[in-house]
Amino acid sequence: MLIDAGAPLDHVNNLGWTALLEATILGDGSEPYQAIVEKLVDAGASKTIADRNGNLPIDHARNKGHTEIVELLED
Repeated sequence: MLIDAGAPLDHVNNLGWTALLEATILGDGSEPYQAIVEKLVDAGASKTIADRNGNLPIDHARNKGHTEIVELLED
């Protein structure tokens, strides 16, 4: 809904996270989170904005073993 409304996809919140970072940090790698990541990436969310520790969304997905999300972020 927010994507369709034109919300800024790369907004950084108070924790230093974008929506894509939040989906990989808080997500469990399940299909709903895979769909969220896919929609964000397809809508143009940046995969290169790191958290405050310098970790990218793909780093979080790799560290958590979320193979399907890693694949979405590699494309």
